[in-house]
Amino acid sequence: MTFSFTAWLVSAVAILLTGVAKGGFGGVFGGIAVPLMSLVMPPEAAAALTLPLLCLMDLSSVKLYWRRWDGRELKLMLSGALLGIGLGALAFGLLPAWSVKLAIGLLALLFAAQRLWLRFFPATPRPLGPLAGRLAGLFGGLTSTLAHAGGPPVLVYLFSRPLPKERFVATLAVFFTVVNLLKLLPYLALQLFTPTVLWQCLLLAPLVPLGVWLGVHLQRRLPEQAFFSSAVALLALSGAQLVYSALA
Repeated sequence: MTFSFTAWLVSAVAILLTGVAKGGFGGVFGGIAVPLMSLVMPPEAAAALTLPLLCLMDLSSVKLYWRRWDGRELKLMLSGALLGIGLGALAFGLLPAWSVKLAIGLLALLFAAQRLWLRFFPATPRPLGPLAGRLAGLFGGLTSTLAHAGGPPVLVYLFSRPLPKERFVATLAVFFTVVNLLKLLPYLALQLFTPTVLWQCLLLAPLVPLGVWLGVHLQRRLPEQAFFSSAVALLALSGAQLVYSALA
């Protein structure tokens, strides 16, 4: 697979946006990279190219919040995530390319719709039990494996838990660090890390610290609502384009 100028540009923007989200806005839009990059390359290549870079971002977050996570919540969610990762790997290995593209596009649209709904109809979440934690981990692992978009189900669960802010962020950071590291195994088994993908990943790696630094910088200057509104719009547009190209 050769990279055109457009593919490099879209990939750079996607990685920068992900770094900004991870560094300054809690990583809520960590799943924006694959839908954007799938517009200019196969979804499997986009997911494989993004995964090592996500691992770098996650490890820096864990270092910042070392030992501040909630072990009980992590055990619940990770027990479900293992099954979700396995199901996601099977989907990658068995489903045709157009169906994976359709699934990623629909995930992007559903995530954008959820954020839009919460903006106009904010709700106070009710505490959810252990079963909900395992299901959140399962669907988080599944959607994370397909499109690195495991945020929504996990956030819905964690928002309902009475966690202090730092413990919330630390628990989220550790969960996705473990999930992303575990995802390396099925990605290797499926031979998604081709020499070309790894080389492109290496060339894009310098954008990781730049994106994280921009996130911290913009958090102090850019209104949070403006950033999230722009990200929702971009996510919805890329999702709609993926659905159209899958069904065309």
